[in-house]
Amino acid sequence: MELRNLITFINVAELGSFTKTAEQLGYSQSTVSFQIKQLEDELGCLLFERINHTITLTERGRELVSYAHRIRALTDEFKENFEEEKECSGNIHIVTPDSVCDEMINKSYMDFHNKYPLISVKFTTADTSAMFDMLDHNEADVIITLDSHSYNKDYVIAKEEPLSMHFVANAKSKFARAKGLSIHDIINEPFILTEYGQGYRRVFDRELVKNSLEITPILEIGRTDMITALVAQGDMLSFLPDFVTKELIESGDLCYLDVCDMNIEIWKQLIYHKNKWLSKALKTFIDYIKENEFSH
Repeated sequence: MELRNLITFINVAELGSFTKTAEQLGYSQSTVSFQIKQLEDELGCLLFERINHTITLTERGRELVSYAHRIRALTDEFKENFEEEKECSGNIHIVTPDSVCDEMINKSYMDFHNKYPLISVKFTTADTSAMFDMLDHNEADVIITLDSHSYNKDYVIAKEEPLSMHFVANAKSKFARAKGLSIHDIINEPFILTEYGQGYRRVFDRELVKNSLEITPILEIGRTDMITALVAQGDMLSFLPDFVTKELIESGDLCYLDVCDMNIEIWKQLIYHKNKWLSKALKTFIDYIKENEFSH
C-alpha cells in the first residue's frame, strides 16, 4: 500500500472533491482518480460513492480515514525522529476568536518568533462551531475557544481556565458607582457587542433568553479593540472578557459594572484533535501557548 495513495485518499475525504484534491496536491485529476482506484483495488472495496458528480465516503471509506491519518502521523513522526537534531521548524495553523488573535499577535508573536524563527504561524479567526469543524477536517492544528465549557472524546484539551467577564462602561457612566445592579437596570441601554452567534456572545444571549430578555445592540463587530474604544468615548455598554478591557480599566477610561444577577460561565480552552500528530514544532507551540496565554 503506497503512502501517497493514502495521502490522496485523506485529501479527497476531507475536501469531498477529486478536482480540489488535484489542485491541492499538484496532480492531474486523472492521477487522483487512478490513485484512489489503485487503493480500492488493493483493499477490494469501494471507498467512495460517485453520484451525479458528488462523492461521499462509503462505510469502508469512513473506517479507512482514521487508519490513514494514523499511518501518515506515524510516518511523519518516524521521519522527524530519524532526522539529525536541528533547530525546530515547521508550519502551525491556529484558529481563534478575533479578540484572542489580536491579543496573541500584540502580546506574544514577536517573542515566539524570536525564540523559534523557523516556525511559521498562520492565524485564522472563526466562531466556535467552525473551529471544531476545521479540527475535524485537519484544517487547523490547534484552536483556542472562548465559550461555554466544551468536552468531547475526540478532542484533547491541552489547557483550560475559566474566564472573567464583566459588563463595562465609560468611567463617567451614570452606572459607574452603582452597587448591586440588575440586568433589568441596563437592558435598555445602547450596547455594542461582538457578532451574533460568536463564542461568549452566544452564551450571553442564551443566558438572556433564560430570563426572557433580549438586547438589540446598536453595533455588532468582531473587533474588540474597536468596541472598547467606542465604549470609552461614549455612553454605550458592552459585555467583554477582562483580558480585553484590562488596560482601559487600569487607565481609568472604562469601569466594570456591578451587575449581580447574570451568572455566565465562559471558558478559555486550548484544544487539538486526538488523532493529530504532534510534531516537534506543534508541541513547542502548544507548550508556549500554555505558558504565555493562560494564567496560573
